[in-house]
Amino acid sequence: MNRRRVLSLLGLPVIAGVGYTGYRNVRNPYYDGPVSDNFDGLRFHIPGISREKPFTDMLKWQFGGGRQQWPARAPSPFSDKPPARVDGGSLRISYIGHASVLLQTHGLNILIDPVWSQRASPFGFAGPKRVNDPGVALQDLPPLDAVLVSHNHYDHLDVATLSALAGNPRTRFLTPLGNDTIMRDADATIQAQSFGWGSRVDIGNGVFVHFEPAYHWSARGLFDRRMALWCAFVIETPSGNIYHIADTGFADGEIFRQMRDKHGGFRLAILPIGAFEPRWFMSEQHIDPDEAVAIMELCGAERAMAHHWGTFQLTNEAIDEPPKRLALALEKTSVPPARFQVKRPGEVLEFAVV
Repeated sequence: MNRRRVLSLLGLPVIAGVGYTGYRNVRNPYYDGPVSDNFDGLRFHIPGISREKPFTDMLKWQFGGGRQQWPARAPSPFSDKPPARVDGGSLRISYIGHASVLLQTHGLNILIDPVWSQRASPFGFAGPKRVNDPGVALQDLPPLDAVLVSHNHYDHLDVATLSALAGNPRTRFLTPLGNDTIMRDADATIQAQSFGWGSRVDIGNGVFVHFEPAYHWSARGLFDRRMALWCAFVIETPSGNIYHIADTGFADGEIFRQMRDKHGGFRLAILPIGAFEPRWFMSEQHIDPDEAVAIMELCGAERAMAHHWGTFQLTNEAIDEPPKRLALALEKTSVPPARFQVKRPGEVLEFAVV
């Protein structure tokens, strides 16, 4: 087993070929491309936004108390066996858990951020452990046309799951720049394609995947922060567009207005509502339910569906706080709850032909 593989199993990137001695002689192990408005030759960034938090902030959060106790198990009473295909403009979204969703429309099956592993961690013995099973068993997935991976955090890029899905040569793995290297280094059978912000990728049947900005960051190990790109996805279909944001902060809200202007609003926005406390630490990278409602309105979404809650405890809030806070936010803004729905793993959201 080569050195890069050994270090990747530890969740650490290869830097400068000599080990981990800080930031001297750092190189990017994932991506070697031209300098652009969001890549400085080493790290990706959000123009005018990206900045590093001091390590003392992390320690303050970790040892500052306030972490609510989650149950060891919180099983969902639901499970789903999706159909082989959903034709035409009908839309079926199966909530698998955390950030994993299966989207079926126009005869295509699109799986986003699939995580079936027991832990969102580089280790099988430590790290956030799931408290409920995936809402769809791996063997019950229909044939997949596209697997979209938004960024390289362990609760979104799970190489064990991606390896299990890599057997079908018709399945395309699409991800932002640099994450393809992470996948191939873990398993050469994962033949991923990578794209930058602003890319539009044809996946067939008149459906396109757009790679769009999010206020977030990336890292797999100790020294690779922002060395792979992250994104939100817009899925363009003949029956309306779908906006899927995996992780994002709110900042000034400008990118969400830009998405409305660029894509003309959305049939559905799939938005995160969890992993938001404490706000002083998490606000730059994870929205809270109030901000999720604001994004739904800013981006021009007719409906929204919640994700990124209730499976892995990543932050301080209680397991049921995100949906409770969302209900309050909807009431405060006079948005009908039917417009922004919360599902448990195994539940399905369906839309008729438009």
